[in-house]
Amino acid sequence: MQDFTDKLAVITGGASGVGRSLAFALGAEGARVLIADVDEAGLKATEAALIERNIDARSQHCDVSTQDSLNALAATAFDELGGAHLVFANAGISAGEAGNLWEFSPHDWQWTFNVNFWGVIHSINAFMPRLAGQGEDSHLVVTGSGNGAFIVYPDQPVYTATKAAIQAVTEALHIQTRNQQSPVQVHALFPGPHIVETGIFDSDRVRPDEFSKPEGTPETGINSAEDLRKVMEFMGHKLVTTHPDEVAQTAIQGLRDNQFWIAPMNPGTQEKIRARFDSILNRSELPIPTLG
Repeated sequence: MQDFTDKLAVITGGASGVGRSLAFALGAEGARVLIADVDEAGLKATEAALIERNIDARSQHCDVSTQDSLNALAATAFDELGGAHLVFANAGISAGEAGNLWEFSPHDWQWTFNVNFWGVIHSINAFMPRLAGQGEDSHLVVTGSGNGAFIVYPDQPVYTATKAAIQAVTEALHIQTRNQQSPVQVHALFPGPHIVETGIFDSDRVRPDEFSKPEGTPETGINSAEDLRKVMEFMGHKLVTTHPDEVAQTAIQGLRDNQFWIAPMNPGTQEKIRARFDSILNRSELPIPTLG
């Protein structure tokens, strides 16, 4: 897709982080945007900021963990706003799990899979039939993570498991649509090339009461990119981060280039991926990746 003028972009997780930056970047390209999130206050603030920039924007509360909520979002996009040509399945959270995997709260597993995994499935179910039915060039972009898709960091197994599952689904969908010569192009977006400065470290701000952490559950103590930076510095490492605006520009260029893998990487990440796949092909000891 080269021209975004008057195209409707639907963005889940649009109240903050990468979703917010996508809305501004696409709006600057002339697109209309429909942002969705469970964060009502953040959603309204972002909508107001978009409108202030003269971007045609609308917001809608959406809980991606429920199919009904995604169906309602798709109905707004297609029945009220004339159809969408860009859908970003972008909503995601981190449960902030800490300690031994076998001691994690089931609530962490359930909540993270409900949002990160089922949110993508529900988005596909709600939007793919409508996108394909238009018979026009359109795009579904799934926000994944190298942590799970390419590398397995041992300190975030819940989050990592959801992102591994998401990548399997995204690749399967891409192959199916390509084999069917569908007008819908599927893309895998990996925010980077470094850790992105988003509110995912503070996901508990939108954690439902039904999935609250039991008393005494270990905490990471990391609630922001700045917290992680301090921890890394204490360990003797320098943390390099990426702003969400850069991710949004990378996504737009990836759409223009019709890339499946929209995946900027730094040399350290590439080396870790290479080491992992070397261990697979050589049946050698699995390397243990670190953020440093």
